[in-house]
Amino acid sequence: MARPLRVLVLSPDFPPAFGGIQVAMHRIASHLPSSRVEVVTFDWPGAETFDESETLDVRRVRMHKSRKRSVAMLNLAAINAARESRPDVVLSGHIVTSPAASLLSRIRSIPFVQYVYADEVRSRPRLAAFAVRHADAVVAISRHSRNMAHLAAGRAEKVQIIPVGVDLPLDSGEQRAERPTILTVARLRDRHKGHDVIIRAMPLILERVPDAQWVVLGDGRLRGELEQLAASHGLNGHARFLGQVSDAERDAWLDRAHLFAMPSRLPDEGVGGEGFGIVYLEAGAHGLPVVAGNVAGAMDAVVDGETGFLVDPTDHVAVADAVADILGDPAKAEELGRAGAARAREFAWPVIGERLEQLLLEVAHRNGNGNGNGNGR
Repeated sequence: MARPLRVLVLSPDFPPAFGGIQVAMHRIASHLPSSRVEVVTFDWPGAETFDESETLDVRRVRMHKSRKRSVAMLNLAAINAARESRPDVVLSGHIVTSPAASLLSRIRSIPFVQYVYADEVRSRPRLAAFAVRHADAVVAISRHSRNMAHLAAGRAEKVQIIPVGVDLPLDSGEQRAERPTILTVARLRDRHKGHDVIIRAMPLILERVPDAQWVVLGDGRLRGELEQLAASHGLNGHARFLGQVSDAERDAWLDRAHLFAMPSRLPDEGVGGEGFGIVYLEAGAHGLPVVAGNVAGAMDAVVDGETGFLVDPTDHVAVADAVADILGDPAKAEELGRAGAARAREFAWPVIGERLEQLLLEVAHRNGNGNGNGNGR
């Protein structure tokens, strides 16, 4: 019987740090069904407690005040880990770990697969081009992500689309709230997430659904500014900023809400934005219809007219109309929610993990790594 495929996952983003990429990297490492996985990542606050509850082999790297130095130390730790564990393939979860992955490819003939999202390509185009050009294969999480990779490096043949997955929820027993509830889940750090547009849309929504409330989960540097903006639009009693909450509380709100809205737009530069928008699928998994922007990765996550509506994310009137139309038509909302739940099942992490593992096996065997019958068993 062949040994498992040995996979070294490199990523600065990993729990207990918050964020979509952090969750995705954890789920990826946990859902490669026939592989032996080692993770090299940063030593975030709370990491020791988190790792004690996990079966994953995680090597943590202490962070420094200098982000540049921290990343350099992460890359060095990755090289040391590879020297000890002799992986068959390296999975670089962010372009900042591509230097270590590329070096291992050159000096130890260990192939590497590079993940590409979107916004990091916009902010660091030269490093993104390096990562895409030197990788043996590139995983783009959406068509938008693939286009960003092409824009960076112009290499189409090695880029494959494998979306991020979703955790299918258990029945929490929660009932929908009595008040029509619009939910947004996102860190209050990036203006392009569209909180400001929802604030401008809310007075129009309230004209048609007077008792509606908007619940915002997430925290960040923009919170105070957004709370003031909501107050200036007369949303006292209709907008609730609850900050960062536990996964259990987030899931409870997904079960209580009637609609998920996050009209994420492109950043001011016109590129980047949502690589995929897993939160839209998470909402769908809980039976929620979705209102999203008709740009970037949301166009792969949301099926317009089937699981929700894609609208101009810069047009608060369009956002208001879509939200009010759904809240005002419970039968339509239920239809959209059922379709969203069915679509989420197609993106369940075990399904996505098997697709990714097959790519890793192909890359490893193409380069003479791995052994046995080609399935890592």
